[in-house]
Amino acid sequence: MVLDIPDIGQVPGNTGTPGEQRVKIIGIAASLHAGSFITRLLDAAGGELPAGVGFEVWRGLGELPGYRPGPVPAPARELLTLVAGGDAVLLTAPEHSLLPLELTNALDWMSARDGLSGKHVAVMSASARACGAMWAQAELYKRLLEAGAVVMGAELVISPACPHFDENGHLAAPELRAQVRKVIHQLCPAEVMEPALSL
Repeated sequence: MVLDIPDIGQVPGNTGTPGEQRVKIIGIAASLHAGSFITRLLDAAGGELPAGVGFEVWRGLGELPGYRPGPVPAPARELLTLVAGGDAVLLTAPEHSLLPLELTNALDWMSARDGLSGKHVAVMSASARACGAMWAQAELYKRLLEAGAVVMGAELVISPACPHFDENGHLAAPELRAQVRKVIHQLCPAEVMEPALSL
């Protein structure tokens, strides 16, 4: 499968065979810090995927400039190519009343180049207060819908105040793993998810 991105050209889509990678999810964490809670949450989510689902995290948020018409800079090209080649996107956003500027830049680039049009996107937010992540999620949902994304209905609000990870970075609590897998379920066809939901 070959995809055409405005101002970039043709890029390969997900070429996994039924026996290999049937679904590819692109992960984006709205944080510039490798050790932040939402970055660790995104990395841990990658360990909860069923067989046949690929996962690749884009880590170029800090290098991405604000959107401007004209030639596409290398960091934006990398983002657009990666998202175009995936079947779905998993976003983790922190507790803020406003979206982080760096995430806004990423959304602007993807929206301007139709990078999210028809793309399935799920959102996970981290918040110490139940209403804290709600505002960031609402704004993020609005931006994603405006960009033409198919936004998943699962809303996961996790308090970063508790120890949710083991020493290897994996999700520790069974109930938390179940919540994360529920979000992933939104992005995967039923025939892909069925074998992988045993806790």
